[in-house]
Amino acid sequence: MLLVDTFVGPSVIEGVGVFAAEPISAGRIIYRFDPLFDRLISPAELASFPESIRHFILRYTYPHPADRNLVVLDVDNGRHMNHSLAPNTDFRDATFGYAIRDIAAGEEITCNYAEFEPDFEMLPSMVSAFHPAEASPPPHHRLAAAFAVSGQAAGS
Repeated sequence: MLLVDTFVGPSVIEGVGVFAAEPISAGRIIYRFDPLFDRLISPAELASFPESIRHFILRYTYPHPADRNLVVLDVDNGRHMNHSLAPNTDFRDATFGYAIRDIAAGEEITCNYAEFEPDFEMLPSMVSAFHPAEASPPPHHRLAAAFAVSGQAAGS
């Protein structure tokens, strides 16, 4: 769960992103994993959802920090945090995230997904997927194999 005030807005990185609604100083803890707040989803539960919800879950979740059989869906704006190779946060701990430099109010908060998801693979842009000139193959989530549904990958 995010521990700082944020808002969702248009992002130059991808569609929408999460932005600081207050100045955040370097070193401040901005996120704490909380199983009482963040939604945990098992492969069996994922399989019970309609395909459109499985696509949503597989796009906006990440592996549980201690139990790789579960995925975490952030209930707050954290699920809109975009990936960056030069992020302004550090999530290597996976249970805590903190600002690695000052983040101005109104600035997009970014993280490097590979810090908390070792098998991270960037998904195709959902924004450009709807532009014929930039069409890409259907998204295949990095967790789809682990969450196979009825012999078919949930993310396909």
